[in-house]
Amino acid sequence: MSTFQAPKGTYDLLPPVSATYLAVREAISAPLRNSGYGYVETPGFENVELFARGVGESTDIVTKEMYAFETKGGDRLALRPEGTASVLRAALEANLHKAGNLPVKLWYSGSYYRYERPQKGRYRHFSQVGAEAIGAEDPALDAELIILADQAYRSLGLRNFRILLNSLGDKECRPVYREALQTFLRGLDLDEETLRRAEINPLRVLDDKRADVQKQLVGAPSLRDYLCDACKAYHEQVRELLTAEGVVFEDDEKLVRGLDYYTRTTFEFVHDGLGSQSAVGGGGRYDGLSEMIGGPSLPSVGWALGVDRTVLALEAEGVELRLPSTTSVFAVPLGDEARRVLFTKVTELRKAGISADFSFGGKGLKGAMKNANRSGARFTLVAGERDLAEGVVQLKDMESGEQSAVAVDQVVEVLRAKLA
Repeated sequence: MSTFQAPKGTYDLLPPVSATYLAVREAISAPLRNSGYGYVETPGFENVELFARGVGESTDIVTKEMYAFETKGGDRLALRPEGTASVLRAALEANLHKAGNLPVKLWYSGSYYRYERPQKGRYRHFSQVGAEAIGAEDPALDAELIILADQAYRSLGLRNFRILLNSLGDKECRPVYREALQTFLRGLDLDEETLRRAEINPLRVLDDKRADVQKQLVGAPSLRDYLCDACKAYHEQVRELLTAEGVVFEDDEKLVRGLDYYTRTTFEFVHDGLGSQSAVGGGGRYDGLSEMIGGPSLPSVGWALGVDRTVLALEAEGVELRLPSTTSVFAVPLGDEARRVLFTKVTELRKAGISADFSFGGKGLKGAMKNANRSGARFTLVAGERDLAEGVVQLKDMESGEQSAVAVDQVVEVLRAKLA
């Protein structure tokens, strides 16, 4: 037993469970890679101000959940709590928007950090796959991203998820709604912190999960009634494009999301089998974020899907992914000469693209065959002095139990044919 344990609210990914997480990441990213999105990777920590400006001073993420620290050089940094601000910062710093091919389409995968109360489906260290389309204002782009996320989840076998959709308006119509909502909120019996939040960003109060707050919000002004004609037309185009592609969604006028940078289209993927932590991912349009962090006007849209939450959704639906075996061939040598010959064959198999492993540690036949069974290999190569004297090795099919002699120089060719 080690003296040390993983920090509270975090987890280790270990085989065989880790294979499921890898498969989920692959499934979520596959539609993106097939749609012109290039991979981006950003540092695990950034300047605190990047998140304070972008995510929002009034958000729980910035005020309560961000891991912020000061370096020896006096820099104020924070572990990244989300991916969009970092990806946009990286794109601006590299001047990708000046290459003349907008939108800049990027996808990413990584770990994120928030100081939250640990519970099932909510961790202080979590994994996401995300996508951002930077520099274009087009309803088709919003629809594309929602469709790609829907496609990714369905490719995994998920069926019991729902897509919630809303529009948050823009800089033309949001201020009018903001004033009406603030007037309404000032008349409620809210605690001091919630009232302070209402003055900074009243839409965040709509996202408050406390039952006593939600009860008072009945009758609050609806943003839908305040949308300008341009925002109404834009949102209707998104809805029409999704409907035309057979993507089912639910209109949710209370959907806000927990970040301040969203404008117009906002959406969330929820799964009813996860209890209180029902959101498995979400995103939306953030047309003003570039300017917030010192860049030019670059209307953009994106999403992030939680790998951890997606795995829990798969478990809730009883979906078992078909994962490839990590080992196709396991070599069991009996004696020093057999170790040399089979080690060479294992190396040749790997070079030929066949996953192969070797019985290390000089185990006897019984112990080595146990390892072969545990490896999940389809075939086992066994060789002793007598086999090598005849120029063969024994090839055992671990499913049928059949065993046959194969010439040493034909091993790779025979296995390639059997595993094709």
